[in-house]
Amino acid sequence: MDERETTQLRRTPSFSEAVHDNAVSMAAPGAVAPAAPAGLAAHTRLLDSVAAFTHHRDIDALDHSLVLSLAELTSASRVSLAKRVAGSSEVETIVQCVPDPHGNYQVQVVEPDLVESATLVRLDHCMERLGVEVESMPGGHRLVLPMLRDGRAIAALEMESAMPLDSSRPLVDGFARIYANYTGLLHESERDKLTGLYNRRSLERQLQRLMQQNDQARSKPPGMAPSQERRPPGGGSPQEVWLAILDIDHFKHINDTYGHIYGDEVILLLAQQMRASFRRSDVLFRFGGEEFVILFATTDESTVKAVLERFRQTVAEYAFPQVGRVTVSIGYAHVGSHDYPASVLDRADKALYFAKNHGRNSTHGYENLNAAGALGQAVAVGSIDLF
Repeated sequence: MDERETTQLRRTPSFSEAVHDNAVSMAAPGAVAPAAPAGLAAHTRLLDSVAAFTHHRDIDALDHSLVLSLAELTSASRVSLAKRVAGSSEVETIVQCVPDPHGNYQVQVVEPDLVESATLVRLDHCMERLGVEVESMPGGHRLVLPMLRDGRAIAALEMESAMPLDSSRPLVDGFARIYANYTGLLHESERDKLTGLYNRRSLERQLQRLMQQNDQARSKPPGMAPSQERRPPGGGSPQEVWLAILDIDHFKHINDTYGHIYGDEVILLLAQQMRASFRRSDVLFRFGGEEFVILFATTDESTVKAVLERFRQTVAEYAFPQVGRVTVSIGYAHVGSHDYPASVLDRADKALYFAKNHGRNSTHGYENLNAAGALGQAVAVGSIDLF
């Protein structure tokens, strides 16, 4: 499959067939399954799906479980989940579940740019109007509905089936409400409240996820195109994972001079600039106070340096309200395949404090500094708490 990441496989059973089979298995040999066991089997399967769905503590895994559960329970020919960027109307990711020729459901993460424009228009229109659409189409039926949290659309679901979907509407509505409520809880536990970026508690899980994705991209058969969301600038397959720490220069002076309200505004605006400057696949954290962390995969160190330098310059040229000019210092380090988060944070932090101690408003990599002997033996770990 071009430009898509297959993440799960499962057999495609018909909901009615599963209910019938379970009911018959509960009856005596040769007996006709009574209505009560059939209804019980249907409820049991539904509860099993909900239990499996809410087992996840990772939002990406939850997305996959949602589309897979709905596809299995309704025997849909396609289930698509479109999610918005936090605080924006832009579609960030689309997760689809479709059966392959052998009847196995495949869950795929698809770049929005690779989805046909008519589908994107329907999903975007659904999130804007907060309306449900049930319609017939050539060869089947379609259901599109928004997923709401606090009256706002956070995502949209689109289902396609050879059978009418009216009877599936209550089931889909229920899963949509569960998803919205549950993702809200997960968002609170793993996101920084001020900026909406990931918090420090999420670092280890996000680092493992990014490295796993990178390994999958490298292990794809020759000739298969990598997913665009993990493609580094300039094309080609990603080869390495990097971690960068950035720190706002003289942030205490900003707070002392202008007050904490303006200090918080600087942090919020910086987070918005990070979202605008880095790719959707890059993972952004507010690590505490005025410190931020970035995880990303790319081909070589020179690309890392160029991307981070471009962001540093963007910040330096931005006019922050009331405060004016603000700069950041950045340190980065390569993440080895067997690295612990604490060790790579330590290396990036050493590079950051080299930048701090040599004029600020600059970007330095640990590996280059260490190879040049610039760090010496007396460089202390900075303010990052490793545990």
